[in-house]
Amino acid sequence: MKVTITSVFVDDQAKALDVYTRLLGFQVRQDVPLGEHRWLTVVSPEDPDGVELLLEPDEHPAVRPFVDALTADGIPGLVLTVDDAAAEHERLGALGLTFTQPPTPMGPVVTAVFDDTCGNLVQLVSAAPAGDAQP
Repeated sequence: MKVTITSVFVDDQAKALDVYTRLLGFQVRQDVPLGEHRWLTVVSPEDPDGVELLLEPDEHPAVRPFVDALTADGIPGLVLTVDDAAAEHERLGALGLTFTQPPTPMGPVVTAVFDDTCGNLVQLVSAAPAGDAQP
């Protein structure tokens, strides 16, 4: 058994597609019209046959209160591994994304959290630089 698709609930699929492809670098895997919405998935170019992120409309009545509660508590709904969280913080900040947590050492990793502009907080995580890992 393995994970093949996981949902990221978004308030606007077109905006999410722009953020997740142009800014974050994902590639479209599936884009199938479904009435007013689409079955829209993206994948990492580093693992094109890996897990697909379904950019799913957040219209179910349970979704927005759940995601709003996570966001209010500063809890990311998605975690992305990167080579260097500090470098990605600089790059994505320069592209206009707002960070709610700057790069922060947390033991063996460095994390940063940004608002994806589509209703979610996303955490970046990278290994701490050699010699910088905290217990």
